[in-house]
Amino acid sequence: MQLTGATALLTGATGGLGRAIAEALADRGVSLVLSGRNAEALEQLAAELPGSGHLTIPADLAQPGAASKLVADAGQVDVLVANAGLPGTGLLTDFSEEEVERALRVNLESPVLMARALMEPMTQRGQGHMVFIASLAGKAASPRGSLYNATKFGLRGFALGLRTDLASQGIGVSVVAPGFVREAGMFADSGAKPPPGLGTTTPERVAAAVVRAIEKNKMEIAVAPIQQRMAAHLALATPGISSRAQSGGMARRTAEDLAARQSDKR
Repeated sequence: MQLTGATALLTGATGGLGRAIAEALADRGVSLVLSGRNAEALEQLAAELPGSGHLTIPADLAQPGAASKLVADAGQVDVLVANAGLPGTGLLTDFSEEEVERALRVNLESPVLMARALMEPMTQRGQGHMVFIASLAGKAASPRGSLYNATKFGLRGFALGLRTDLASQGIGVSVVAPGFVREAGMFADSGAKPPPGLGTTTPERVAAAVVRAIEKNKMEIAVAPIQQRMAAHLALATPGISSRAQSGGMARRTAEDLAARQSDKR
C-alpha cells in the first residue's frame, strides 16, 4: 500500500514504540490520528512530527466502549496500527479481576473491536491496512506470563485469521512481533535485563517493520535478534521442549524480576 497521503490511526502513540512508529509513518507522508491516555503528551508529539494536519484523540482503551468511540471519532482511516498494550506479567493470582479485564480489553478486545469497526469502510473503498503489534510472547509461552501470553497468542491468531478474510477485499493485515526492546517500550521501562545471550532490538527497528509491513503487505514480521526468533519458532513448534527449557532458575528469575517491576503498570 502507498503510504504517502494516507491517514493512520495509531494507538499507544506516546509510548516509546508509539513515538518511533509515529515518526516513521510521518516521514512517509502519513497524516496521523494519535491516540493515548495523556492529552498533553499527544499534543506535544503531534507538534514535533514532520508534516501537518496530525490529530490527537485522548482515549483510555481499558474503558468499555472506548475502542469503538475512538474509531468513530477518528473519521476516515486508511491504516490502523494497534500498538497500545498493558503488561500482563505475574502469576494469574497476583491480578485482581479488574486488572485481568484491563489487560484483556487493551491488548486483545480493543484491537478486535477497532478492526471490526474499520472493516466495512475499508472494504467499501477497496483498500486499507491493519497492523497489530503483538510480541514473540504470542509464539512462546513463558514463566509468569500466562495472561500476557493469552493476549498476544490471541492477537496473533486473530490477525492471521482476519488476513484470510480480507485478502480478497484489497485490505492488508499484518502482525509485527517484537522481542525484547531496549531504550523504550514496556520492557525497557521496567528496567529488567533480558535473559543472557538473547539480545535486544530497538524501537526504530520495530517502526521500520511497521512501515515495511504496510508497504509490502507482509503477513508477519518478527523484530528481534536471530537467536530470539529461533527460540520463539522452536517454542511454537515444540512447546513441551520450550517449557522444560524455561523451567530452569535463570528463566524463572528473569520472569519474576520483570513481573515485579511491572506490577504497578497493570
